[in-house]
Amino acid sequence: MADKRDYYEVLGVSKNATDDEIKSAFRKLAKKYHPDINKDPDAPNKFKEAQEAYAVLSDKNKRSQYDQFGHAAFSGNSGFPGGGGAYDFSGFDINLDDILGSMFGGGSPFGGGSSRSRSRRVRGEDILRDVSLSFDEAVFGCEKDIRVNVSEECPECDGKGGFDEITCPDCHGSGTVTTEQHTLFGAFMSKTTCSRCHGEGRSFKRICSKCNGHGTVIQSKTITVKVPSGIDNGMRLRLSGKGGPGSNGGPNGDLYLEFSVAPHKFFKREEDDIYLTVPLNFCEATLGCKKDIRTLYGVVTLSVPSGTNSLDKQRIKGKGVKNSTTGHTGDMYIVFNVCTPQKLNRKQKELFKELEETDLSTTEIDKFDKFVED
Repeated sequence: MADKRDYYEVLGVSKNATDDEIKSAFRKLAKKYHPDINKDPDAPNKFKEAQEAYAVLSDKNKRSQYDQFGHAAFSGNSGFPGGGGAYDFSGFDINLDDILGSMFGGGSPFGGGSSRSRSRRVRGEDILRDVSLSFDEAVFGCEKDIRVNVSEECPECDGKGGFDEITCPDCHGSGTVTTEQHTLFGAFMSKTTCSRCHGEGRSFKRICSKCNGHGTVIQSKTITVKVPSGIDNGMRLRLSGKGGPGSNGGPNGDLYLEFSVAPHKFFKREEDDIYLTVPLNFCEATLGCKKDIRTLYGVVTLSVPSGTNSLDKQRIKGKGVKNSTTGHTGDMYIVFNVCTPQKLNRKQKELFKELEETDLSTTEIDKFDKFVED
């Protein structure tokens, strides 16, 4: 009795530890010291010590007795609750197979536990697929045909998985089987889902050859997807239940479409706003003019004020992207670019020289000239 370590010290928790903290500490120690994993000669003793501590501290009544009387509270049971030569796992509120299964990739090393993972309903994987859109398709929305693999009820057996239904001979209709597991720490009983009928309690004299007993078959189909207006680069659309097929009757995963939008030759998009650079010649910028502008929704005539400079902007309200997802409509921005003529004929050069001899100074030019003179 005197050489027993304090149970809280064994698990490495405080006396005020919660049930979840105690459970977590035991799981870590069980994984660390299980003899099938840890070949240290002292590992079995430490594993047994952790089991003993957890069996007490995980039970409210036993923990209360231990807090009050220490190890003396269980002196009649050879120091371990449950007594006898085999360990009593009835005080555990977690399944030992679940703990050990996480160490061995599913299923206990004692056997019998793998049927649970085989029969569990597993949701299918989510699938991510890239979809390319033109600029106009993204702005205005469109319909796209997408090829997908979908899980459907087997037409051969009507989704049953077989023919001539009978009561499962392994579990006798209960859906579970009870096995006795022998370990180096003793023997204990465990109840698992029947691996033959996957918990259904029934089986078949003849398994369906088309679906191999699953009740579902994978079919490749083309589905038409409605792409909403206002889609932008990197946005995703989720199609529920159109992903990978589930197993053991589990639901399908989801299909995610991620969009890649091709750039436009002239329009530039920033969220729901559209930008268009409009070139002006020297005369148009100086004197002002009327300019026909192509928008997403047709041509409009814009009044360009006299004295317009490069990078000056005008806004056309409501001519941006109409985003059906957010309900927001962007604007269109016209950015002017004053172009200097590259080639002039003789007459044009003479006209520019005559113009140069007049007073063309501006406030900006006057400021710069003064800066140079100073």
